[in-house]
Amino acid sequence: MSNRLVNWFKFASPQTFYPLAGKLIPWFWALTAAFGLAGLYIGFFVAPTDAQQGEGYRIIFIHVPASWMSMFIYLVMAFWAALGLGFNTRLSGMMASALAPTGALMAFLSLWTGALWGKPMWGTWWVWDARLTSELILFFLYLGFIALQSAIDDPRRADKAGAVLALVGVVNIPIIYFSVKWWNTLHQGASVSLTKSPSMAQTMLWGMLLMALAFWMYSIAVSLTRVRAIILERERHAGWVEELGEIRS
Repeated sequence: MSNRLVNWFKFASPQTFYPLAGKLIPWFWALTAAFGLAGLYIGFFVAPTDAQQGEGYRIIFIHVPASWMSMFIYLVMAFWAALGLGFNTRLSGMMASALAPTGALMAFLSLWTGALWGKPMWGTWWVWDARLTSELILFFLYLGFIALQSAIDDPRRADKAGAVLALVGVVNIPIIYFSVKWWNTLHQGASVSLTKSPSMAQTMLWGMLLMALAFWMYSIAVSLTRVRAIILERERHAGWVEELGEIRS
């Protein structure tokens, strides 16, 4: 058991993680394409028309996975930030930095598709609904994290400052998730729950889950690609990076 842990811990070094990420990226891109094509086909061509919302409901196959990922990525980003803050590991801060832009993209997609969905359903593009407002705050937290790190020249200091902001912002995640239950809002409740049977047709559920997997695989692929770029930038003076450059040339 201890030998296995040692084998895994060796990937905490940017030098050993860099080639591993390079090997994994093509697989995650392939899974993104496979799950995405299957999810879009089921969601737009197989799933039945909703009795109340008509064809407009199909935006959920983008909106819901993006919303899930915006929250999940923030939790993962905060985890890496806390790990870096607690153990002063270089790779942890790099991973947090790599995740933030993708998380911001997912939050933006959640807000934009939510507006497109809300206009025909509620008659307006935006309401100061508890879930919408807390999701907007999440988007600003991502932007604040990125801006704060960009404003500090020293990467290690930037990682620590970003980690503090990320950990403070974690309190917003349960607010987003439970806002529909805690307050009387326009936003509909969850259609998928771990404790209850889904309140939608099986084909709708499968389409949504496949799209969620596609968004998940995409987030991993993009974040691994970005963290490799961050590793090269921060470790550019290290001997192994210079050797890598010689091999590539």
